[in-house]
Amino acid sequence: MFIVLLKFTGDKAEAGRLMAAHKDWIEQGFAAGVFVLVGSLPGGTGGALMARGVSMSDLKERVGEDPFVQEGVVSAEIIEIEPGRADPRLRFLADDAAAI
Repeated sequence: MFIVLLKFTGDKAEAGRLMAAHKDWIEQGFAAGVFVLVGSLPGGTGGALMARGVSMSDLKERVGEDPFVQEGVVSAEIIEIEPGRADPRLRFLADDAAAI
């Protein structure tokens, strides 16, 4: 399982121009079953997403396809988490480690 932090680094004004393409990229991630949660970081500093069922190399490739990343509007940090224990409602996340 992964947490991806997308933090504004470039011209934040460019985000508006790229927003539709960025949202399409997010939808593709959900449709592929890779993204399970997406949200904004406090203070308008960027966004974050949770990904599962994908290898680090495949996720890096997918993140590199984000128009925000391609245009240098955000920097991407990928944090890998090896689930050990989860609330029963999130058991699917802990079980994900065996699926990769």
